[in-house]
Amino acid sequence: MSIPDIAIEKLSPVRAQELLEQLILLIQNSVNNGASIGFLRPLSVETATTYWQTVFKALQAHEKILLVAIINNQVVGSVQTELCPKQNGTHRAEVQKLMTLTTHRQHGVARKLMNGIEQAARDARRSTLFLDTVTGKPAEIVYSRLGWQRSGCIPNYAVSPDGEMESTTIFYKLI
Repeated sequence: MSIPDIAIEKLSPVRAQELLEQLILLIQNSVNNGASIGFLRPLSVETATTYWQTVFKALQAHEKILLVAIINNQVVGSVQTELCPKQNGTHRAEVQKLMTLTTHRQHGVARKLMNGIEQAARDARRSTLFLDTVTGKPAEIVYSRLGWQRSGCIPNYAVSPDGEMESTTIFYKLI
C-alpha cells in the first residue's frame, strides 16, 4: 500500500476540539487492538471523550503539546508530551501515548510523529525527554531505532488492555 504524504500538525485547543471525533476513533483503534496506553478494552466513546477533554484542558493551560499525523484530512496518528512544571524540571518532558491507526502502521507515521514531538519539545526549551512502553513489544524497537536510550525495566508496572500485569521499559533521549 502506498501512503501519501504525512502532515504533522501541532494542535491548538480549538483545532483539537474540531478533531475530537477522529481522535476518539484513533484511541479506540489503538486500545481495542492491544495498545497499553492506560485503558482497558473495549474502550467506550464516553471514556475516550472524557480523556480527550482532559488533554484539551492541559493544552489550554500550556501543560501539554499534542501532535497529530494527517493523511488526506484523516487523523492517522498522534503523540503528546507533558511539560514538567517544576522549577527544577522545566528542561524535561514526558512523551505520552504514541498512537497510529492499525491500517497505517509500518509506513513512517510513528517516526514522523516522534521527530515532530522532539522538535516541539526543543521549541518549548526542553532538552530531556522520557517515556515508558510495554517491555517486549514492537514500540521498544521503534524507540531504539529513533535514538532513545533504554534506562531500565519495571516489572508489573501497568495493566494491559486485557487486565494482565505487564512490565514497562523506561527510555530517555537528550535533545
